[in-house]
Amino acid sequence: MASTMSLTFTLSSTITSSSSSLPNFTPTLLTKHHPIINLFSSKHKHNYSHKHRVFSVSASSSPSLEALIFDCDGVILESEHLHRQAYNDAFTHFNVRVPSSSSSYDDQQPLNWGIHFYDELQNRIGGGKPKMRWYFKEHGWPSSNLFETPPTDDNDRAKLIDTLQDWKTERYKEIIKSGTVKPRPGVLRLMDEAKAAGKKLAVCSAATKSSVILCLENLIGIERFQSLDCFLAGDDVKEKKPDPSIYVAASKKLGVSEKDCLVVEDSVIGLKAATKAGMSCVVTYTSSTADQDFKDAIAIYPDLSNVRLEDLELLLQNVVPAK
Repeated sequence: MASTMSLTFTLSSTITSSSSSLPNFTPTLLTKHHPIINLFSSKHKHNYSHKHRVFSVSASSSPSLEALIFDCDGVILESEHLHRQAYNDAFTHFNVRVPSSSSSYDDQQPLNWGIHFYDELQNRIGGGKPKMRWYFKEHGWPSSNLFETPPTDDNDRAKLIDTLQDWKTERYKEIIKSGTVKPRPGVLRLMDEAKAAGKKLAVCSAATKSSVILCLENLIGIERFQSLDCFLAGDDVKEKKPDPSIYVAASKKLGVSEKDCLVVEDSVIGLKAATKAGMSCVVTYTSSTADQDFKDAIAIYPDLSNVRLEDLELLLQNVVPAK
């Protein structure tokens, strides 16, 4: 008869870098690269050092890792600066100028999203078109080479955003094709380990399908891309992350229960999408997401260079967030 005994442990707010302060875990829960070691890195100490992390371990209801799902931007490649460059190039190309109370349109320079602003924007709103629509609603619809005066009709506004997004996507493709962009550490190895172990492998991105396909073909290689068991992009769902639609759809397409899927994300937006879909999620943060609150992630890593498939299996089998 399967054991129904469960074990709950709490990580105290007094955890420090000293191993002597760690609670007494069951030895099998700690491996050389176990995420608990990375969970309280100095970069995240301000987020987690004053909070309890409670986990339950249950032998009777533990999920098993059957599908590993990767986000693309920020996980497979650190792409924020590349997208920002492509957006700004599009704004310059179409002479996009937002209204200002202090100057006329003729006196303004084309719109340019700064580094810090774009970090906040991309971590707040998923998908390119929703980003621009939100920005123009907040700051005013722009004049441009497409519309001499700011569009007031919904169809014209949609045309402006569609045109900007299409041009931006093509520009982004040129950057990816340049050969200067490399995948983040550990991604390819972890993908290969998952495939070799017979796990389902998927990529779910909020970005435009054509741009994601280009990224994957150039960064993970055509053979790996074609061997994916599921690939979904922003075009495939009505709602973008943090809505869980894309992960719910992936679970159905993979034929794997949500509890047996593990998602790899880099931002709170993606983390929320995964957890709302009923999936566990690990985070591999970037420079622009490092200070976000990832309290709902079951592990946090600076990158995947020291993460093995066995670590992720242990996480999903033995460490489940308590409810």
